[in-house]
Amino acid sequence: MTHLSRNFNALGTANAAAKKYPPPFSLRLTHEERARLDAERGGKPLSVHIREKLFGDAASPRKKSGNSPVGDREALGRVLGALGQSRLSSNLNQLAKAVNTGSLPVTPETEADLKEACREVLALRAELLRALGKSPEGGP
Repeated sequence: MTHLSRNFNALGTANAAAKKYPPPFSLRLTHEERARLDAERGGKPLSVHIREKLFGDAASPRKKSGNSPVGDREALGRVLGALGQSRLSSNLNQLAKAVNTGSLPVTPETEADLKEACREVLALRAELLRALGKSPEGGP
């Protein structure tokens, strides 16, 4: 078996062993040393700060975790606040139930209420997309 065939499976993707990073490095610090590093790092993760201190400009960048795609935290807060204060999910559920049972009378007033609810959902969607750094117009 060649080196190439050991590192790739039948689908041509690399095995997990070939992708592994080396084991993490552990370092004990005094409380004062740790406090100093925390003060110096500002908003950067501690590992990034230490890597930059050790290797300077030669420090290789790491992948972003992708755990926080938030572009605008204030906008996200507004959306979450609006969702928390609304009865949107409950109301939509009641509407769906009424439609499924055939008990929803379609009057001009009902139609206007539904259109207003749709506008509110679209506004929340646009605000959420902005908070995530996406363009509301270009989304699905």
